[in-house]
Amino acid sequence: MAIRTRLLAGRRRIVLRRMPRTGRSLRPPRRVGAALAILAAAAGLSIVGSIALPGGAADQRRIAAATPSPAAAEQLAAPLVPGHEVYGFVPYWEIDATIAAHLDATDASTIALFSVTNTSTGAIAKSQNGYRAIRGPIGRQIVADAHRLDRRVDVTWTSFGSARNEAFFASMKLQDDVIAALVQLRADLGIDGLAVDVEELADLDVPAYGAFVGRLRDALRAAEPTATLTVTTGSGPRGAAMALAASLAGVDRIFLMAYDYRTAGSDPGGSAPLSRGDGVDRSITWSLDLYAAAGVPVERTILGLPLYGLAWPSLASEIGSPKTGRGAIWVPRRNIDVFLDPAKTAVYDLVEDVSFVAIPVGTAWRSVYYDSPRSLRAKLAAANERGLAGSGFWALGYERGLPGYTDLIGEFRAGHSMAPQPAMP
Repeated sequence: MAIRTRLLAGRRRIVLRRMPRTGRSLRPPRRVGAALAILAAAAGLSIVGSIALPGGAADQRRIAAATPSPAAAEQLAAPLVPGHEVYGFVPYWEIDATIAAHLDATDASTIALFSVTNTSTGAIAKSQNGYRAIRGPIGRQIVADAHRLDRRVDVTWTSFGSARNEAFFASMKLQDDVIAALVQLRADLGIDGLAVDVEELADLDVPAYGAFVGRLRDALRAAEPTATLTVTTGSGPRGAAMALAASLAGVDRIFLMAYDYRTAGSDPGGSAPLSRGDGVDRSITWSLDLYAAAGVPVERTILGLPLYGLAWPSLASEIGSPKTGRGAIWVPRRNIDVFLDPAKTAVYDLVEDVSFVAIPVGTAWRSVYYDSPRSLRAKLAAANERGLAGSGFWALGYERGLPGYTDLIGEFRAGHSMAPQPAMP
């Protein structure tokens, strides 16, 4: 989950179905078949047909498809009832003197403190900055304040990097030791659940990942029946496969990381576009279609959105101006001077639903694409339209000191309409 320039429980049918309100028959985007086929083979899925993905003969992939049972068909035909949970990550570098008051004023249903990891023996790595911040006085205050307001608190366990994950998912003993350490950590902190953030996982390890999160959830529930487990999953085919594996394992929530569609090396544009203006498929809509095609349950899916932007050096001050160098993460609260300067007026990209501001730098420009309350409103509306459990943010604290964000989160949490307000920047 950190901003970086970054199954086995029973049998399951993967169902392709029509999305409500659109009438569009979903077909998995190219390359999803490979990841999902691994799950099908590993989990012994009931395969009764297949659908060819687009592309040339040499690039064809296939995905298992099945007709839903009468009960499942009835459920699919029922009107979607969106949830309005708000799941907000708080990274350790935002845990400072003003964060507790900010979180008090932010109507999040769950605050996920980020993050802890494990040592090579499976114990919690207590020398890490994340652990120290969470166990420190401000971290303890965040937990106490959240519980006073009847909100939940999770702590996030992370495992980043292909080599680390390959070793982890090859060792059942290490996994079991980590599970035991995490269950004890939840009890020690007096929190309500855990989040699991595994990134750079190999396709072949997706079934082992599903089995791990299933055992972790079982262990949490055995120690505390009300404890919950959330997983974060990526926006592409591997993320969809991980989300499906986790849902089959019984996790409570799946946080779809619907951002980082562009990174520092990309051409300029929004990190989380609803659609794209550059001819590339990948977008929030693309990911939601992908997850639906994979059969990830909407009632357990949280749409994760960014409270940050990306900035590139550019040739001119217009939206879409070519870059002249690499981009960088742009955090609103660290650039409040931009919002206070009347000469720097934000405009709105109606194609990608992202706000844009150009900042003069000598004779050149810095093009900033960031998610504002207006752009987030459009994406929260998409969560409602899809009947998701709610939405979430990476990361609470990035919007401190700026108007609109906290009010928008409160409106969504209260179930208000996310109808657009064009006057917003």
